[in-house]
Amino acid sequence: MPTDDLPETFHVTTDEQLRAVSNLTRHRIMAVLRFEPATITQIAERVGLAKGSSSYHVRLLERAGLVKVVRTRKVRGVTERYYAMAARTIALPDPGAGQPDVLMRHAVADLEASPVDGERHVRMAHLRLTEEQFAQLGARLQALADEYQELSDPSLPDASLVFALFHPAPREQAEGEDTK
Repeated sequence: MPTDDLPETFHVTTDEQLRAVSNLTRHRIMAVLRFEPATITQIAERVGLAKGSSSYHVRLLERAGLVKVVRTRKVRGVTERYYAMAARTIALPDPGAGQPDVLMRHAVADLEASPVDGERHVRMAHLRLTEEQFAQLGARLQALADEYQELSDPSLPDASLVFALFHPAPREQAEGEDTK
């Protein structure tokens, strides 16, 4: 099933779905299925798991509706299933105040696991923006990500883009600091 036939977005709304996407192994399985369907054996090889573990995690993702069987074929009397993502993008709920963002945790884990000798572009910038500038920058970042996602070619190596534009929590007054 080509990715063109997929729905645009799958919204994570249930606890079961949130638990499914919160696991790093399942996140990596979904990354394997991002551009093309794969069998349990192919997933296991690409993620570096035993087939049994791969099967377990795929079943949880399938039960949560995040992946689905898109093709089957008989191989030596056994039915081989090809799994694909249920949608092009997975929309996660707002993590809420004080909760870590699942997407950012996975992005950091993926960055840490990426080859050290590979090219990386990592930057953190602290900005002071008006609300209008903040909204404009958010829209530009989203548009840039969308533009390059449209240009994605499944035959090319994966590249991950993660961005977070947010207002940090206000600095709390240091304990014992004089306010005069």
